[in-house]
Order: sequence, then structure tokens, then C-alpha cells
Amino acid sequence: MTSAVSGVVDSHCHLDFPEFADLDAVVARARDAGVTKMVTISTKVRQFAKIRAIAEAYDDVFCTVGTHPHNADEEMDVTADDLAELARHPKVVGIGEAGLDYHYGYSARENQMAGFRVHAEAARRTGLPLVVHSRSAEDDTARVLEEEMGKGAFQPLLHCFSSEARLAERSLALGAYVSFSGIISFKTAQALRDIVAAVPMDKLLVETDAPYLAPVPMRGKVNEPAYVVHTLKVLAEVKGLGAQEMADITTANFHRLFAKVPGP
Repeated sequence: MTSAVSGVVDSHCHLDFPEFADLDAVVARARDAGVTKMVTISTKVRQFAKIRAIAEAYDDVFCTVGTHPHNADEEMDVTADDLAELARHPKVVGIGEAGLDYHYGYSARENQMAGFRVHAEAARRTGLPLVVHSRSAEDDTARVLEEEMGKGAFQPLLHCFSSEARLAERSLALGAYVSFSGIISFKTAQALRDIVAAVPMDKLLVETDAPYLAPVPMRGKVNEPAYVVHTLKVLAEVKGLGAQEMADITTANFHRLFAKVPGP
């Protein structure tokens, strides 16, 4: 059954993860739900060939190149030159995800910080947006973005935003975009919905972060791009808009940010 909402973009998913054994079916369900474009996000440069192959296999799937902060220790040898060279591929539309995650601490903080700065440099060189991961690291994330922006402009995107308002405010002051996931549909997430309400309409994006964080009413299931429509509807409710109007706005924002992606 075709969705009543059309032209939706899932700006952040992980189609290379093992939860997605039948990618043809996942992509087909997304299309049927009204999702017209998906960006599958790199977490390890050493596994980029797999990400690239997925993007090459589907006309409506694009990708990024980068190292997740969890994996920073493993990829300290990745340079801005490396990232920029891989980003020359026509299906690579962003750098990252990179950033800081102090919640789990899977990689040393100083290595996460160094990797974050390398990715910022690659974003500057390529003109592609930098997909930023931040968890339990609000002040350091904002500081790095401010310092790196001082070296030369680039376009940050705070993905799966679940941090405190001060990170959103400092990042928006730099011109950043903010993307929200299914977390905004959770009953306990009123503080996050309050942040949604405060983010300017022209800076909003929507995502799944699939296979994680399935939105209500899909909680407990493996998340997938088709479910982004549920998050979109919550975003629309918070902003006092219809779902299709919000789809049109977030998709226009997506294409402004991810300018390398062909338009509708």
C-alpha cells in the first residue's frame, strides 16, 4: 500500500549493517512508504567499499565516507586527503559520520577529537556536509565546530539529535542543520520535542538511524528507512504542519545541504 506522504528523504541510515540481510526488500518497502532517497552512512573507511557498492546498486541510495567516533582508535591513519579522494565518487554526498561519543568511550577521547578535526578539514576541502555524531559531549562538540569553522567554512549536520539545547543553539549559530530520529516519538522525549520546536524550519532534517531507534509505533522492531514517515509525522505535529508539508520542507532542506544529490 502506497503511503499518503511522498517525497520523503531518510538522511541517515546504515544499510550495510547485518540486520539488513535482504536489501532489495528494505529498499522496496521504503519506496512504497513514500521515501524517495536514502543516505547510507559510513562508520569505517576501511569498509567503505561495501557502503559504496550499496549506493551504486540503487538509484535512490547515496552514501558518505568517514569514521564513527567509536572506531577512531582503529583509523587514526585516515587523512583528509584520503577522505577527499574517496568523496570524488558520484554517489558520495557527505563526510562522516564523525564526532565525539563520551557515553560509551569505545575510543580514546583525544583520538575521537583528532578524527573529528580531520573530517572537518575534508568537509572544507570537498564542500560536502559533515555528518556529526555527538553523545554526552555537548561542549566539546560545539567547541570543535566553532574552532574548525574559524579555519574556514564547512556545513555541519548534527544527526540523530538527542543532546541538550545548548549544543543545538551553538551549532545553529554556525549555520548547522539538525536532523531528528525516532527518539522524538518516545513518551520520555518531551525535552527533545521542545528543541524541535525551537529549531528554525529551514534547518530541519529527518532520519531513521536504522537499524536503531525505531519510532512509535514500531518500537521494538528493527528500524528501517520506511519508518522515517512515522518520525516525520511527529515532527509535523510539533511544528503544527501537515505531514506532506513537513515532507516537502525537510526534503528541500536536504537538497540544499546535500547539494551533490540530484534534485527531485
